[in-house]
Amino acid sequence: MSILLRRNSSQLHLLQRLGVASSAAITRLASSTNDNNNVTDTATTTTTPTPTTTTTTSGNKRKTLAAVADADIKKSVFISQSSDIFTNLALEDWLYKNFDFGHHHVLLLWVNEPCVVIGRHQNPFTEANVSKLMERGITLARRNSGGGAVYHDRGNLNCTFFTPRERYDRKYNLNIVTRSLFREWAIKTEINDRDDIVIANKKISGTAAKLGRPNAYHHCTILASANKLHLGESLVKEPANYISRATASVPSPIRNLVDVNRNVNVPQLLSAVGYEYLRTAATELEDGGSTQTMKQRGFQLINPTEKWFPGIEELRANYSSWDWVIGKTPKFTVEKELEVKGDERGMKLKLNVEVEAGLMSKICLQLPQSEQLVPVVTPLQGQAYNEQNLNGIMDALKLVSTSNMQQAMNGSI
Repeated sequence: MSILLRRNSSQLHLLQRLGVASSAAITRLASSTNDNNNVTDTATTTTTPTPTTTTTTSGNKRKTLAAVADADIKKSVFISQSSDIFTNLALEDWLYKNFDFGHHHVLLLWVNEPCVVIGRHQNPFTEANVSKLMERGITLARRNSGGGAVYHDRGNLNCTFFTPRERYDRKYNLNIVTRSLFREWAIKTEINDRDDIVIANKKISGTAAKLGRPNAYHHCTILASANKLHLGESLVKEPANYISRATASVPSPIRNLVDVNRNVNVPQLLSAVGYEYLRTAATELEDGGSTQTMKQRGFQLINPTEKWFPGIEELRANYSSWDWVIGKTPKFTVEKELEVKGDERGMKLKLNVEVEAGLMSKICLQLPQSEQLVPVVTPLQGQAYNEQNLNGIMDALKLVSTSNMQQAMNGSI
């Protein structure tokens, strides 16, 4: 399904100013391959020919992009005025699908209310205690890139670097962040083998990316003054054995920048990273100072609404839907031990639940010292998997006596 940019004159003026071809029809993208931190897309984009695009083969386009001098590439820092995770994910996706970055690179900076964001191919139930998140009003979201689970709040700054695929350079982006921290607060950081930014081996920034055609983005988080207690509690899963091929997060010790320099705050961090981006050449880590900064398009406050970005409400609806957040979870099995009561002694069993597309497709009991699985008859079969439903099945089974359980297993009742 294509998004046709509306031809309302004021909207066209805005979109053209932001770098979007006014008559573009953008085809929705589908994921094809990925690794732990990247998701790669194959897409077809049809645009009206402009000086910043080419209608020749992709090979010729790569040569054209490579031939563009740094001086001919403008840079902007977009600052989202929303703190809603679903709106910001939709904005990120909208820019990725619609924007022409050929001669205009963009850094999007955004801050969210408390939420846990998992990677596209992750299992939320192995990354967090989903039920407790809901109880505490912490939103669960799934982004469209790879990588691990992260906690966001207003003490965390999110950065998304947008370029054409041919100019994607993760190290360049990470160095923008590290240089800004040293310039503003003399904080020395390192980039490790996983492309995390660390201080004394404690992570202040994680990273992930989406690589497509013609565009790509790399995004990272920067921990300034995040609530570490909520962060730790949010990323603790329900005690059970999960059998899943979903991408697992790699636990790492974390540190807030305020632990290193108490003067760090998110507004100043946003400004520091933004100015470092604007004062640096587009494809080389060359500091051009204020002269380079004055050549750029500067900071722009972005209001991610339908009027500014036609089609963004539909994107937000998709990102906030159960089908995306939970239903997109790769197939998995959860096992949990339970003990049923008896006259003299109890019986230890194992509950086995298979979950597909977020729904409990098969619920069984595993017999003691056996691989045999006995189906459990329950109205919860076919319902959404969550910790409450799992514990509800457990509580019901605990009320069954050992003798009745044995008769049921033998087919007597």
